[in-house]
Amino acid sequence: MSDSADGRPSERAGLSHPPPSPVQSVDRAAGILEFLGRQEEAGVTEIAAELGVHKSTASRLAAALELRGLIEQSEERGKYRLGLGLIRLAGAASVRLDLSRQSRPVCEHLAGRVAETINLAILDGNAAINIDQVLGPSAITTHNWLGRRTPLHATSSGKVLLAHLPEPERERRLSAPLERYTPHTVTDPCALRTQLTNVRTAGFAYSVEELERGLNAVAAPVVAFNGQVVAALSASGPSFRLTVQRLREVAALVRTAAQDISGRLGHLG
Repeated sequence: MSDSADGRPSERAGLSHPPPSPVQSVDRAAGILEFLGRQEEAGVTEIAAELGVHKSTASRLAAALELRGLIEQSEERGKYRLGLGLIRLAGAASVRLDLSRQSRPVCEHLAGRVAETINLAILDGNAAINIDQVLGPSAITTHNWLGRRTPLHATSSGKVLLAHLPEPERERRLSAPLERYTPHTVTDPCALRTQLTNVRTAGFAYSVEELERGLNAVAAPVVAFNGQVVAALSASGPSFRLTVQRLREVAALVRTAAQDISGRLGHLG
């Protein structure tokens, strides 16, 4: 086997080579996207030359990217160009950046009105993770929830995020054992399904001493420009102050604030 000028083994048709490592494949795929970003469109031969690989390798990589919608092929010219899938990914990244920036003043205003702790949470695998927190004037001592992952089934934010997942994803999470944190934690999937249906109808979710004794919360969905729920806005506090009766009043304020953030993200609903 001969080597190329830079010392790497050259790729020739008919020669058997070990499969590239996953890291190398990812690097080459990223190289295709960057190349098409500069060239606007290119054929397999041009892509192969840019990457320094055989046409068959370039073709396999391009096919994988096309399958994901990250690039697309022109029927007339047979050349590849960046696909609409990249717009979807860019939109998701943009939403994440906008979320923190646009939500902060709303969270601060809400914390002042309800005088409790306000959290903004997003889905992180099988949990909700709090990405922002504002303390209300009544929160003299409180947990620091920032950066903390909390269970979906036992928190108001988690229930909001869980309720708005596509049904297959929601059912997959409900099929796993649901851990009990307090006597009030809902661990029966059927009962939780009923709650989640009510969450989608009412536009908010409660958690009454379900994660910790003496802690109540209410949350509402934050919706992006594309209609997808991207976060949950919650107000939480001690049960002696944030009583079940007061939760109903606070729910309206939280829902209005979540709608305000949604509007700032471009949601028109």
